[in-house]
Amino acid sequence: MFVPKQYREPDGSWMVELIRRNPLALLVLNGTPADGPFATHLPIIPDPEMTDEWTDDLSGATLLGHMNRANPHWGALTTGDTVLLTFTGPHAYVSPTVYETTPAAPTWNFTSVHVRGTVHKIDSLEETLGVVQSTVRAFEDEFGNAWDMSESVDYFRKIVPAVGAFRVRVSRADGMFKLSQEQPAEVRDRVVRSFDGRECTRHRETAAMMSRLP
Repeated sequence: MFVPKQYREPDGSWMVELIRRNPLALLVLNGTPADGPFATHLPIIPDPEMTDEWTDDLSGATLLGHMNRANPHWGALTTGDTVLLTFTGPHAYVSPTVYETTPAAPTWNFTSVHVRGTVHKIDSLEETLGVVQSTVRAFEDEFGNAWDMSESVDYFRKIVPAVGAFRVRVSRADGMFKLSQEQPAEVRDRVVRSFDGRECTRHRETAAMMSRLP
């Protein structure tokens, strides 16, 4: 991903936060000339067993994911493949009317993280079950209501043979945080106020992120 200097994240923690808060990623594999690329939307979490601090470019981190084994993408995926995971954070359209100056041009403020790494397919049913359980815990803690899965584990065991789980060992990540940094401070403030006054949650989340920029 091409990231102009002014749109790079202040530090790696911004990318980690975006991944944790926006875990529905797009997994991309080159595929073959005949089949073309494969792309699947799926939930991704940091490996809970990895306790080391993440580096600024996330290299060395481990991510976990899973998909339906019936998906042709799973069949095309091989341990050792290089894959791309894309995560999209808050984003919103910027109308030139907000700038209160001419000439002006519209744009789209957005945040995104592209992660490259090596995939390892998990063969063990118990390890696959562990990935599913770790995913449930992560999402219940962040987005749910602390649902107790203990009474559903037997059900998980019945469906887990149809689940393909994997790890991605991250080689590098690039974060694009395009949030009007090229504009004068007073213009950026007008964009923030405009977004913050909208009923759309996406606009307000973008405003909140813009307000945190150094």
